[in-house]
Amino acid sequence: MSSAKKNADRLIKKYPNRRLYDTQTSSYITLTDVKQLVLDNEEFTVVDAKTNEDLSRSILLQIILEEEASGAPMFSSDVLAQIIRFYGHAMQGMMGSYLEKNVQAFTDIQRKFTSTAVGGQPFSPEMWTQFMNVQGPMMQGMMNNYIDQSKNLFVQMQEQMQNQSKNLFGTFPFAPVPPNPDKK
Repeated sequence: MSSAKKNADRLIKKYPNRRLYDTQTSSYITLTDVKQLVLDNEEFTVVDAKTNEDLSRSILLQIILEEEASGAPMFSSDVLAQIIRFYGHAMQGMMGSYLEKNVQAFTDIQRKFTSTAVGGQPFSPEMWTQFMNVQGPMMQGMMNNYIDQSKNLFVQMQEQMQNQSKNLFGTFPFAPVPPNPDKK
């Protein structure tokens, strides 16, 4: 268990019968209750009651699975397939970091909008809905521009890495790879 998780104020124990026990309230809770803790920005750790193994990620993934199964999913099947393809790939760590930083940037932008008072009132969920109905296309355009810039930077980085590899390994006396006659 990481030290950050050990310092969490709230400890939730998962028992073999799949029940979750909140040690702060001394009561059993559901995944819906854990979701509410997340929405309320409560720090918590979920551990296996017998082994003390940190199960927080597993529980959070269960919540995401339930959210994806009901209502309008956030991820398309194509996106999920692409994410799966990165597991075990050399770029797995970089992709995880990339996604985390982009979600954090999006959260920071949303927090700035939310903290902006409109008529003395912070943005409520209803105000967000109205805002996105009016500004959604513009926001989507901004996000697309951001993604395009990010993609271009990634391609440039990849080209630089290839050039550096060619420069590094170009001095070695490797024989060129003959073309494959079976390929058309």
